[in-house]
Amino acid sequence: MNFMVDINIPAPAQLIGYRQPLMLVGSCFTEHIGNSLQEMKFEVMQNPNGILFDPQSVAASLVSWIQNRQYTEKDLFLLNEVWQSWQHHSRFSGIDKSEVLNMINASQQAAHEFLKKAEWLVITLGSSFSYRLTDIAPEQQRGNMAPEQSVANCHRAPSQWFRKHMMTIEETKSVLDNALHQVRYFNKNIKIIYTISPVRHLRDGVIDNNRSKARLLEVVHHLVNKFDNLYYFPAYELVIDVLRDYRFYDVDMAHPNYPATQFVLEKFMSHFVDEPSQQLASELKKISIARRHKAFHPETEAHQKFLASQAAKAAELQSQYPWLNLSDELAYFAVPGHSRARERRHSE
Repeated sequence: MNFMVDINIPAPAQLIGYRQPLMLVGSCFTEHIGNSLQEMKFEVMQNPNGILFDPQSVAASLVSWIQNRQYTEKDLFLLNEVWQSWQHHSRFSGIDKSEVLNMINASQQAAHEFLKKAEWLVITLGSSFSYRLTDIAPEQQRGNMAPEQSVANCHRAPSQWFRKHMMTIEETKSVLDNALHQVRYFNKNIKIIYTISPVRHLRDGVIDNNRSKARLLEVVHHLVNKFDNLYYFPAYELVIDVLRDYRFYDVDMAHPNYPATQFVLEKFMSHFVDEPSQQLASELKKISIARRHKAFHPETEAHQKFLASQAAKAAELQSQYPWLNLSDELAYFAVPGHSRARERRHSE
């Protein structure tokens, strides 16, 4: 008996391989997948502006990286004793204005260079809701923002400063279509994968969350049908319709838990990544897991053998794939203290 709904996942004409740079942009679910790909040594850049949820913020960020927009002091505002940008996540915020600007502009430059060479762009949309800054916000807190301009992050500012707006299907089509044209003019070889985040935005209410996701789904499939080299990966459907159970969510009942995100990652790897890269990724994941191993008795002979075994595996992979950077792993498994401990024990 089959206890899960079957799902058809069409694979791209060309599959992802190592040495093909990937940029990932969008919601927090993007970072679950991006972190796993980084762990497996894919060349990845994710969320140069920080987490982005709505199509307006995603599109504006993509255009800013293409243009290599450099921010100035006028783009920042002081709130809760730290300098912030309405277009960036709070991880860019700080007490020193110059440091904040340097961090933002360095990220802009890096994103511009990476997007120019990227072979894949993965965009994960989280919500149709965007937050528009109103003229209720004090002028000194608006930065260079005009009233009704969309913000990427509210930075815990008073809720009355914003108007919450569910983007229409036409609005969403327009901003994403414009951004995609600019991306493809900037990088003619790029291939794009759209996903919809399975994270449930329960603060919007169950009904409005479903309306929001439905609009995103409609627009994404319109774009996939319109453009060549643009694909859809059903992360949303894999969690909502295939796993389909609250045991695959965290305690907040909104975010997919570790087993759910791993399930989605496995489907992504098996349908969107080529076979040789899948095999290499599997070996690299084993080394990554071994590196996280915490020894209760690090001076034992058994642990020294374990370290030597992992060092040999890492060295073999490094030799087989010279373009891989396994220097951190090789250094970790060859910690001088471990070998000194082994020598001291043998001398005794």
